[in-house]
Amino acid sequence: MEKIIIICCLVLSFIYLLSRLKFELQMMQQNSYRNSRYIKWYRSDLSNPIRIAIFILFILSSVLSGNLYILILIILFSSWGIFYEAKKKYKKKLVFTRRATRLYITSVIISLLTIGIIYFIWKNAEYAVSTVLLLNIFSFTILIISNLLNSPIEKSINRKYYNEAKQILQQNKDLIIIGITGSYGKTSTKHYLYRILSEKYNVLMTPGSFNTTLGVIRTVREQLKPYHEIFIVEMGAKQSGDIKEICELVHPSIGIITSIGEQHLESFKTIENVQKTKFELIDSLPEDGLAVLNYDYPYIASRKVENVKNKIYYSFTDNAVDYFIDSIKYSSKGTEFTVHAKNGPAEELSTKIVGKYNLSNILAGYIVAKYLKIEPMSIKYAVSHIEQVEHRLNIRQTPGGITIIDDAFNSNPNGAEMALEVLGGFTTGKRIIITPGFIELGNRQFDYNYNLGRQITSNADYSIIVGSYNRDALTKGLNDSDFNKQNLYLASSFNDAVNHLKGILSNGDVVLYENDLPDTFK
Repeated sequence: MEKIIIICCLVLSFIYLLSRLKFELQMMQQNSYRNSRYIKWYRSDLSNPIRIAIFILFILSSVLSGNLYILILIILFSSWGIFYEAKKKYKKKLVFTRRATRLYITSVIISLLTIGIIYFIWKNAEYAVSTVLLLNIFSFTILIISNLLNSPIEKSINRKYYNEAKQILQQNKDLIIIGITGSYGKTSTKHYLYRILSEKYNVLMTPGSFNTTLGVIRTVREQLKPYHEIFIVEMGAKQSGDIKEICELVHPSIGIITSIGEQHLESFKTIENVQKTKFELIDSLPEDGLAVLNYDYPYIASRKVENVKNKIYYSFTDNAVDYFIDSIKYSSKGTEFTVHAKNGPAEELSTKIVGKYNLSNILAGYIVAKYLKIEPMSIKYAVSHIEQVEHRLNIRQTPGGITIIDDAFNSNPNGAEMALEVLGGFTTGKRIIITPGFIELGNRQFDYNYNLGRQITSNADYSIIVGSYNRDALTKGLNDSDFNKQNLYLASSFNDAVNHLKGILSNGDVVLYENDLPDTFK
């Protein structure tokens, strides 16, 4: 009987280890398979009650080796853990790509080898159980070691894919390649530009948030065809050199910088590093290329561009630049506005899109369309038919008479300000915001979230703060601006926030979802 219990204990604790490794793999994937970022996430997870519980079980099983009650306790805990991991919901699910599958298999092999070696040395099943518990505690270490071991293989595979993508691009010599980067706004600009250019050209764009070198490589290998005339490449960066690496692959002839702000300061450290990295796109352009630059951002306006003859600056606020917008009128149908060109006639346009920063992104697409000689009526038609990008200031009505403003993706201070202005413009019902605040802003994180709290007071009647990551800064901003504390709810999770929301909603209310942090943030 005791032997059966030990075997059950060993099997169930190992199955739980497999589920823990799957969770660690999910976190590794969300941290772009970079050990440094993954370790940083793990430090924030050290106080996780589950890790502490496993550690206690390990101590008990080591001190009281073979104790029947401890073994039964391990069986019960492992069974609960397996069920818990199977039922747990994540915002961003693990995608078992080939790389993820290789990494998971390597981690399982390392775990089996470790357990096998311990059993071979000591010939003791109880020690094997303790070893599985120890591996559960340090499951993150297994992923790090596996990632290091797989690194040469991954580099070799990536190099192969890189060369294939490069060869495909070289075969499409007449392809016009447009690069888009910025601290924020690049994905929306990419979609708007795609819609406008599609009036005349056969266009391909990097899908979703495929804005890394590997994402671009995958797009080229799987989607680029000989009939494509334009390839729009979104270029993201977590560190210096990331955009340069993409440019060395695709060689863009047109570059757009939508914004430069204090985004990703945790990795870039300074705004000057952000500026230098974003301008890697413009620095890569040929002399006869085109640079389209948003003059509203000081770190764009002040940066000299000498390698490109064609430089076009656009603005939402300064009418001394090449292109600017004014005469903005919002309505239930969207927005009407006028585009002014320094060397051309003004044009009146309309769009279903709302928000001044979105209009600025449309203007960038408008400029490129003009440069590529698309007819004015075609541009006007395309702009009027642009659909908002999912989770980026989408506005929709529910059957129950509730207005939803969905700005959940990748919030930033400027975008949040715009979304709150839209929320503040509603006059019927309660104006409600659900937000966890901003992330990856380095030592400015507290300040920006504090300011967000103050902005909420001016534009919302009810605030639901999600999680603990930015709770102190947000609540301080709310309290310092005399927000009604009875209309503030501190939610432990997004599900908690939604459940609370259901209890306060009534017909005519407006709900703004501002940012939705990934699972790596609490």
